[in-house]
Amino acid sequence: MLSMKQHLPRIKRYFRENLGAPFVIGFQVLLLVAAGFLVLGNSALANEVAVYAYYSLVAGVVLQLISFVRQGKEAEKKGSGG
Repeated sequence: MLSMKQHLPRIKRYFRENLGAPFVIGFQVLLLVAAGFLVLGNSALANEVAVYAYYSLVAGVVLQLISFVRQGKEAEKKGSGG
């Protein structure tokens, strides 16, 4: 059985390579929180949290795009022997 210490370097590398991942995870959490407020009947607060969730998703997608382009350039450099 693998312990958390064995997975920690892989998790750190994932977040370092995928800059937008924390924002996308934050989006999912905020969306669940907004759904919870909606269930409790507080639609105004649910709407406000959903707006912040959307901003988090936009930031995450933009950062993921930057990561994707950056990794492509690094792979191109390695492939050309430079």
